Amino acid sequence: MGSLSLVATPIGNLEDITIRAIKTLISVDAILCEDTRKSGILIAEIIRKYGEVFDCNYDWKPTLISYYEENEYKKLPEIIHLLQEGKHLALISDSGTPLISDPGYFLVSECIKRKIPVESIPGPSAFISALTISGFPVDKFFFLGYPPDKESSRRILFKKVHSIHTYMHSTFIFYCAPHKLIRTLHDLKSECGNTSLGIMRELTKVHEECWIGTINDAIQKFTHPKGEFVLVVRFKDT
Repeated sequence: MGSLSLVATPIGNLEDITIRAIKTLISVDAILCEDTRKSGILIAEIIRKYGEVFDCNYDWKPTLISYYEENEYKKLPEIIHLLQEGKHLALISDSGTPLISDPGYFLVSECIKRKIPVESIPGPSAFISALTISGFPVDKFFFLGYPPDKESSRRILFKKVHSIHTYMHSTFIFYCAPHKLIRTLHDLKSECGNTSLGIMRELTKVHEECWIGTINDAIQKFTHPKGEFVLVVRFKDT
C-alpha cells in the first residue's frame, strides 16, 4: 500500500517552503498538481536553489499528474490504483495548503475509506497569514473561502455572517479575486454596514500590502484592484 502526502507550497516567497516539503517532493513517485506548468517551474526552482543541500540530481524531473477541479472525479480511479500499487504520491495546489479552496477533498476521503495512509506536510496558508497580521482577534474565526458568484447568494451569506456575529463574536475571512472585489465590498456593506476590515493583497510577494480600514475607505482606495486578495472582516462587538 502506498501513501498520499498533502504538501503545502509557498504562496509567493519561495523561501517559505519547509525542509520536510522539499524532502517529500523530491522523493515521491509522482506529484498531483493543478497546473503542471506552474508546478514544473516551482520544482525546477526548488532544485536550482536547494538541490545541492538535499543532494538532488539537477537533471531530475518529477512525474507530474494533472489534477484539478474539473477532472478530479475522472482522475480518482487512476490515482487510487497507483496508491494501491504502493506508490507514494504528493498533492500540491498552485500555492498554499492543498484542499483549502482547492481540489483534494474527494481524494482524501476516498483514501481514508480505503485505509490508504494520508499525511499532512504543513506550511503556508494565505488566510492564516492574513488573519494573524490583521490586528483583529484570532481566538475565534470563520474561514469561508470565496463568496458565491451570484449576487443574491452572496448577500444571503453576508447577512447570515452578520447574524452569527451577534451571538458569537468572531473574525470572518474570505478570499476574493480582483475583478470581484468592488462588487463584493458593496454587497458586504449593504448587508453588514460600513464595518472594519483588513484587505491583504499579494501576501509574501514583492508587492505585498496589508491595509486596514472601513468598507467605504476600501471602495475608494481599491478602484483598480490587482493581485490576489484576502478579506478579514471584524464587526463591532455589541
